[in-house]
Amino acid sequence: MPRPAPWRLDPASYPKHETKQTRFQDLDTMGHLNNVAYASLFEDARVRMNQALGRVSRGKMAEGSFRAVVARNEINYLAEGNFPEDVEIALGIGKIGNRSFEMLSAAFQSGACIATCDTTIVMTDPKGIGLPDDFVTRLKAVQVRGV
Repeated sequence: MPRPAPWRLDPASYPKHETKQTRFQDLDTMGHLNNVAYASLFEDARVRMNQALGRVSRGKMAEGSFRAVVARNEINYLAEGNFPEDVEIALGIGKIGNRSFEMLSAAFQSGACIATCDTTIVMTDPKGIGLPDDFVTRLKAVQVRGV
């Protein structure tokens, strides 16, 4: 795996930031955060971003929103994560397509990037139309710097 582009390792490249607590149960037998913990931390931040974008409300699809699925989710592990230190998840929007968009995120501890996560979200319904214009406007407002 090639090293991520330098901008991916800089928290300032991402418009949104969330601090997540690590838990003792997140540790593997080697004493560092396990891969499931990373996936969970990224997922929680991604869901909250969808809420901020108006797609999700109280855990359900917001009225007037569109249906979408995660088509791809790739996590690159760059360094060990530790407990009990918090993890800062920095995220924003990458490429925007006609019926899909990327959510790019990175996890940081002590200022160092410990993982990146690239998620492609694809609109499934309604069929035959693109992402709503007002939603694309909201996506563009939180695009990462560096794409």
